[in-house]
Amino acid sequence: MFRIARRPGCAMAALCLVTFATPALAQTAAAPQAQAKPAADLPSAQSLIDRHIKETGGVAAFKARKSSHASGSFSIPSQGITGTVDVYSMRPNKALLKQSITGIGEASEGFDGTHAWSMNPMAGPMLVTGAELEQKKLDYDFEAALNPGARYSAMKTLEKTTFDNREVYKVSMTRKEGGEDIEFYDVQTGLKAGEIKTRKSAMGDMTITSTIGEYKKFGEVMVPTTIKQSMPGVEAVVTFTKVEFDTVDPAIFALPAEIKALIK
Repeated sequence: MFRIARRPGCAMAALCLVTFATPALAQTAAAPQAQAKPAADLPSAQSLIDRHIKETGGVAAFKARKSSHASGSFSIPSQGITGTVDVYSMRPNKALLKQSITGIGEASEGFDGTHAWSMNPMAGPMLVTGAELEQKKLDYDFEAALNPGARYSAMKTLEKTTFDNREVYKVSMTRKEGGEDIEFYDVQTGLKAGEIKTRKSAMGDMTITSTIGEYKKFGEVMVPTTIKQSMPGVEAVVTFTKVEFDTVDPAIFALPAEIKALIK
C-alpha cells in the first residue's frame, strides 16, 4: 500500500490512502441505515481486513514488493486547483510526495526513515516534530495494512451501514496513542470503500474523510485509482494512471538541502 501523511498548506496525497490536506477541505461522515445490523451477526474487524488484503492480491504479493511509485493528477474543483502528483514509497517506511500545482509551483513532503518534512511555495521548508512526527512514522509504514496491531490497540465492527451509496461494514480502530480511526469495507466486494482519520498537524487536529474506488490491477496487486477527500467546504480528487513496483531509486528519499539546513 502507498502511504503518505497529511500537512496543511498544499494538496497532499497517499495510496492507499491518498490524502489532500488543505485548510479548506471538509469532513463528511457516512449516513447510517435506518436499522443497523446487530453486532452479534457482524464479521470481525480482522476478518474484514483479511478479506480486503486477499481481494487485492494477498499477503505474499504485498510482501514481495520492495518499493512503489504511483503517478497521476489531482484537482480541487471549488478552488480551481489542478496539478500532477507522484507518490514514492520504500521499505520499511520511506516516503516521498512530489506535486506540480498549476499556477502555483512545486510542493513536496517526505520521510527518510528519521526526518519528516515538507516544502511548498507558501510555507517554505519545514521539519515535522513532536507528536506529529510520531504519527507520521506509523502512517509511513510500508506494511501498515498488513499489521494493524502495530498501530491499533483495539478493532471492532460497529455496524452494517451505507457509505458513498454503497453497503459497507463500519469498523472502529482505536489508536494506541489515543483517538479513533474509522474504516469502511464494501459488503459485496470486500474492498475498502473509505475511511475517516484524524491526525495532528501544524494547524491542530485535522479530520479527513476519504472515499476510495476504481480499483485496478497492476501486476499482482489491485489498488484504488480514484480517491476523493473532504474537509470543511471543499472536496479534492486524485486519479492515478500509473502504478509500478520495485523501480524506485533509494536516492530519491535523500533530504533536500533546504531541509538539511533546518536539522540541528
